[in-house]
Amino acid sequence: MASVFTRIIQGELPAHFVWKDERCVSFLSTAPLKPGHALVVPREEVDHWLDLDPETMKHLTGVAQIVGRAIQAEWSPAKVGTLILGLEVPHVHVHVTPIWSPTDMDFANANHAAKAEEIADAARKIRGQLRAMGRPEVSE
Repeated sequence: MASVFTRIIQGELPAHFVWKDERCVSFLSTAPLKPGHALVVPREEVDHWLDLDPETMKHLTGVAQIVGRAIQAEWSPAKVGTLILGLEVPHVHVHVTPIWSPTDMDFANANHAAKAEEIADAARKIRGQLRAMGRPEVSE
């Protein structure tokens, strides 16, 4: 059975994409830690990041860095944090989120009541920053 992320990548489930290429995608979390919380997900469904081939891992971290720069430019956080957990969905994904304190990376503080309009607005802002950086346009 395909993971929820595979279903999102295949267009079966909605998401607010900010990045798409031949190896991975990035879209906004529906339960963000902070506004702008993005996930970078390989197109290939792999459960554990240790099982990724090194080139895919390198690509994911490169995209996470680019998306992180867009997040930094938009929200001016103290840092942009990344985290790989993989417990909630059995498909590798890198969390990229603006942070001001260590507790900003605590999933107990995730906003499960985030409104779709807020998530869509954050995605538009990230896409705008990516566009300003000369990165390819990603449509909604």
